[in-house]
Amino acid sequence: MVCPRLLSGIQPTGRMHLGNYFGAVHNWVKLQHEYEAFYFVADLHALTSAYEDGVNIRESTLEVVADLIACGVDPKQAILFVQSDVPEHSELHLIFSMITPLPWLERVPTYKSKKDEIQGKDLNTYGFLGYPVLQAADIMLYRSEIVPVGKDQSYHIELTREIVRRFNALFKTDYFKEPAEKFTLFPQLPGTDGRKMSKSYGNALFMSESDKDIDQKLRTMFTDPARLRRQDKGNPDICPVFALQGIFNPDLLLELSEGCKSASIGCVDCKKRLIPVVQSFIGPIRDKRETLLKDKAVIIDILQDGARKARQVAKETLDAVKTIIKIN
Repeated sequence: MVCPRLLSGIQPTGRMHLGNYFGAVHNWVKLQHEYEAFYFVADLHALTSAYEDGVNIRESTLEVVADLIACGVDPKQAILFVQSDVPEHSELHLIFSMITPLPWLERVPTYKSKKDEIQGKDLNTYGFLGYPVLQAADIMLYRSEIVPVGKDQSYHIELTREIVRRFNALFKTDYFKEPAEKFTLFPQLPGTDGRKMSKSYGNALFMSESDKDIDQKLRTMFTDPARLRRQDKGNPDICPVFALQGIFNPDLLLELSEGCKSASIGCVDCKKRLIPVVQSFIGPIRDKRETLLKDKAVIIDILQDGARKARQVAKETLDAVKTIIKIN
């Protein structure tokens, strides 16, 4: 039986953190056994907001791949490659950009929110505005049936479906099928300051953190702002530390919730329950990551093999598209 095809990508914008892991990679590891999985490092997407930083993007690419493999992505189970190593991504993006109406891009909800989030960069560029068109090209280049995403990306998948419908209608074909999103199981993780965990906010817990750094970051993590003193009763539903407990200490949730509400457990005690569990989770991943990065040639070989396999599918798609639009 032929497995349905799945595609997902991750940007090489620095070290992987817990939000990346639970938002995407945890799902990748599971799905690679259920689908024909294509996973790529989206270095072209990284250029949309870091276009002057190519050297760091390439270095970060190797680190992200080390993170992915250390977290359980298996190059023998999934095709793992770098986006720019498959030039068909750029060519299909260009073709799709010719038929995508400008208002479709201007109404994308994440366009404004990401511009507000990323400070100190000139993001008034076509590349940043056209990011969802490149994403559509990524997905359809492999004729992916399933795209695992967070709910904040659902509009991008709907835009991909709109582009597919427009392409099929304009050229009187049914070559492309509309992809479906597959939502991740976990909500957004809070960072140490209570906001969404993000490298740009400086509030992330990285998969490469030392035990000492994990201890320091979690000890100073924000809690319920109403608990100013040890004896104050708290509300676990608005506490970022409690949100992490739900992932790392699910068996203790009832005890910790009641202790917070009654003030029988203080914030420091709550954090002490969390710290060793996070250290135990990150430690083996960090160690495997460090081992992989000692021999980057192995990572490069994996990516070259993945790009070769990806290009076999990508070339077939692009040749078909060129025939359909009559430039081949």
